[in-house]
Amino acid sequence: MIPKTAEAFQEGQILLFDKPLTWSSFQAVNKVKWALIKNLHLPKKFKIGHAGTLDPLATGLLIVCTGKFTKKIPELMGMTKEYTGTFHIGATTPSYDLETQIDKTFPTDHITPELIEQARLKFIGEIDQIPPVFSAIKKDGKRLYEHARAGEEVEIQSRKIEILEFELTRIALPEIDFRVVCSKGTYIRSLAYDFGLAVNSGAHLTALRRTKIGAFDVKNAVSVTDFQALVTPRPA
Repeated sequence: MIPKTAEAFQEGQILLFDKPLTWSSFQAVNKVKWALIKNLHLPKKFKIGHAGTLDPLATGLLIVCTGKFTKKIPELMGMTKEYTGTFHIGATTPSYDLETQIDKTFPTDHITPELIEQARLKFIGEIDQIPPVFSAIKKDGKRLYEHARAGEEVEIQSRKIEILEFELTRIALPEIDFRVVCSKGTYIRSLAYDFGLAVNSGAHLTALRRTKIGAFDVKNAVSVTDFQALVTPRPA
């Protein structure tokens, strides 16, 4: 149940939202914030934040914390996450997803079910992953995507991440649908790119949905639009 009082949100709430395509996580949080300020008269500087950014081209679970519960954000961000989505095999993009145009194409005729399975197994467990150059990680005081958009080459260090589950739910080349359960810091765009290399081709991410963070499930989330309606007082 979503509370209807300013005091409840200041005391602390964990809210589950289903972020739509093209919205940034910041936009979603901002819409929630202003709905509370406008309708429940919360002060403009009340505490609110989200536990884990979702790219504009991704949909799904966004956890928003308010009031005293913003202290829980680091704990929530450390939880495992589940994603579903689609790889496009045979082409790469600089951003590893649809934010940028295809820059290279690769053959796929050699790809067999056996090769796909061998590639899948390579990514289960603890692995080293290089984040995408189009990401918000900071390097020399600037975010990587700022370097990328300025045409600057930067060296990106690999990071240890863990893939706990990696299931391929549909194989219909050039598309492969997947479900992944992974640790904090995992970039599914990088997984798409690396999977393309593992099948001696190329790949990029064409769809992504976050379905779980720890025990929190997108099935229990609401849309920001529905939330705005729920906190809007009804005329007497």
